Amino acid sequence: MATADLFALTDTTMDWPQPGHVRFRGYFLCDLADCYDELRRRFERIGFTPIIRQDGEAVAVIAQPVVYDPPGSNWIINLVLFLATVASTLFVGSINEVQGVDALINGLPGSLLEGLPFSFSLLLILGAHELGHYFAARYHDVPVTLPYFIPFPSIIGTMGAFIRLKAPIKNRRALLDIGAAGPLAGMVFAVPVLIIGLLTSPVSPTSGSYIQEGNSILYGLAKLLIYGQWLPNNGLDVHLNQVAWAGWVGLFVTGLNLIPVGQLDGGHVAYVLFGQKARRFFWPAIFGLIALAVLAGTATWWVWVALLFFFGRSYAEPLDDVTRLDPQRRWIAIFTLILFFLVFVPTPLTIVSP
Repeated sequence: MATADLFALTDTTMDWPQPGHVRFRGYFLCDLADCYDELRRRFERIGFTPIIRQDGEAVAVIAQPVVYDPPGSNWIINLVLFLATVASTLFVGSINEVQGVDALINGLPGSLLEGLPFSFSLLLILGAHELGHYFAARYHDVPVTLPYFIPFPSIIGTMGAFIRLKAPIKNRRALLDIGAAGPLAGMVFAVPVLIIGLLTSPVSPTSGSYIQEGNSILYGLAKLLIYGQWLPNNGLDVHLNQVAWAGWVGLFVTGLNLIPVGQLDGGHVAYVLFGQKARRFFWPAIFGLIALAVLAGTATWWVWVALLFFFGRSYAEPLDDVTRLDPQRRWIAIFTLILFFLVFVPTPLTIVSP
């Protein structure tokens, strides 16, 4: 394997960090962001994949004895799940009064087609989010599945959607592109959907029992801009129609995905900015969600505490962890983390009684 034109070797260590691996230390003779693909091709020809890590003053190229060649996906599963999610969101949207407790618990839907505004609006947002990830992954030649939509019997009819990466990501720049493309693409549709929904939703006095959606900074400001007041206020609130409800759900799901922990989109963004130091966000995120669960009395946060505690410690470390973000991507990463604070909803839903 000839790499002398790419890498100046200073020493070699066999079976490090584990048997079958080989560590080459030295320094690159080219911009790693430009020559990693060529280096990887040369390693793969002999059955290895190069992992790049900083090793003191030197750079370590660790030859991992594996070549990633994942099998194709079964798109029929994706289609079946998508159609089931269409049905479940149509069902939710077809309930006449989305916010009414009685309608949610005891109400019977009319024709499923009556739920089309909610279903179409929500799936447009979720679809844009997942396709943002998908096309960014394809751009960087990372094998990836089509989106898996998750139908779920709840007041939103779904648990969202996800895609699965089938091989490690090349470097932090690709990780940022893939991680941030989803929430940013989703927001391109979520904001107009929310505004259209709010413009067509009435503001009136509240009465009876109802479910009150929580405010995020962005959602609260949108209502302030459209209605001229911070709602709810003095017994007045906006009664969301299907499109507005879908917009609120889109913002809420985006906020969840941007929690800066683990394999969530926010975890990817935190890792590209802070590297291994991103792991320091884990316990503050856990304790913060526990505090919200106690103060808001919302079971949602207890579920997320459990999920993050068991599954939020693993980060998507790229093969090349030495190449840093370029200035443009760094600003995109910072903006994406700021977006988390704008759309995160501390108290998602509250049942209000007379």
